[in-house]
Amino acid sequence: MKQLKCATFEGIDAKTVEVQFTATKGLPAFTIVGMANTAITESKERVKSALLSNGFTFPPKRLTVNLAPSDLRKEGSHFDLPIAALIALGNYDGDLSEWYVFGELGLDGSVTENTLLYPIILSLANQGTINRAIVPNISLSKLSKIPNITFYGVDTLTDTLNLLRSDKLPEAKAHISTFDFNHVVHNDKSYFFHENYPLDFIDIKGQEHAKRSALIAAAGMHNLLLEGSPGSGKSMIAKRLVHIMPPLHNDEMLECAKLEILEGKEPTFTPSRPFRSPHHSSTGASIFGGGTHKAQIGEVGLAHGGILFFDELPHFSKTVLEALREPLEDRHIRISRVNTKVTYDANFLFVGAMNPCPCGNLFSTTTACRCSDIEINRYKSRLSDPFLDRIDLYVQMHAVSAEDKPSISSHQLHKKVREAFLRQKERGQKSLNGTLSDAEIVQYCPLNPESQQVIDQAIGRFGLSFRAVSRVLKVARTIADIEGEEDIVKKHLLEALSYRKR
Repeated sequence: MKQLKCATFEGIDAKTVEVQFTATKGLPAFTIVGMANTAITESKERVKSALLSNGFTFPPKRLTVNLAPSDLRKEGSHFDLPIAALIALGNYDGDLSEWYVFGELGLDGSVTENTLLYPIILSLANQGTINRAIVPNISLSKLSKIPNITFYGVDTLTDTLNLLRSDKLPEAKAHISTFDFNHVVHNDKSYFFHENYPLDFIDIKGQEHAKRSALIAAAGMHNLLLEGSPGSGKSMIAKRLVHIMPPLHNDEMLECAKLEILEGKEPTFTPSRPFRSPHHSSTGASIFGGGTHKAQIGEVGLAHGGILFFDELPHFSKTVLEALREPLEDRHIRISRVNTKVTYDANFLFVGAMNPCPCGNLFSTTTACRCSDIEINRYKSRLSDPFLDRIDLYVQMHAVSAEDKPSISSHQLHKKVREAFLRQKERGQKSLNGTLSDAEIVQYCPLNPESQQVIDQAIGRFGLSFRAVSRVLKVARTIADIEGEEDIVKKHLLEALSYRKR
């Protein structure tokens, strides 16, 4: 029995699959077993054509290909190449067990790429299970950015066979370890960012309080809720926020590229974080992921590392808003179905925007509100207290005025975010302030007696929960970082408390 290695997706992670082949006596037949989907079972015809087109003949035996483990569902046309290679190698007795082989075959034996190759191989690299791989030449530009793997590009089935039989391997594609972007360095690690601002904060006139909250949200990855009249700039702030987010490490950029591929896009490999803005009519499955036989990633998972923006927040279904509480707190989401259970990372910055009432004119100084008290209460009651407790920054935006002027650009805000980012890294934090655990809050957010007294008074006056206290401390920590101060003092706590919805 000969075997090569390949892989398939299980949820959002890849699992190694051993492609095993035997040729036994019996009536000539070609069988693929091991819970293969339609794309793999159809590969028999592609494999036959590719072999016959390149001068190979099928032995008059019973050919069996097994995809192990047999209880794992396999999918993807990238199994074509390892299956064809094992059949064509015939009596070759060399050791093939360490080779990973990926590629879809054309009828003439040419090797083409599969859209799932990048996320599969990146997942295997993160698990540390892959060292070298044969891949389509056309995919090398993307795959070579994944570290610690030696890639060998091939164009045809014949190239693959020559490579597997070779005693001396040719020079492999070198790993591209750096990106040509602006970056900051901490502990010999580079964190990349860009200074292109297609949407700039300089376009927003006035709303200084909201701009300040956007700066704090970006610097520490704190959840933000903007409430204001139509046209006050809520969506403008949310769409500009993604361009001033903290820098990305090499691994985070690769993860963002993986999410782009899972969404069906071509990966860009730029230090741009995801920005997801589903419509309020979206279903729960499209936002959180799901599926009967295979759990597909949803908007919450695709927003990992970036921003999830809910415009017209109260118009989202109650079920969706309440289900959002878990990823807002735990930074992951678990999709459980009868046939599959999968956990997605969901560490995103949540931004919500809402009107103050159904007609939107409650805060207006020029237009009368048409809503009754009952309508306003019903509208706002769609957001439960446990949901609002997970919002770090709540801002009421005033109506637009003729005296409002532009004040600060995205370039200036982004510089402050990067400075705060480096201060967090210099303290030894692995994560940003908004995602600190309880133990890390104790370590990185100590309070002096005066500051502790402020928190104690706030607990008694406003009835803050333990979660609210933790979030106030994390926001205060970010405010101190923006101001360039090492310790959290009274003014930082008072500003953080001013953002709590009461």
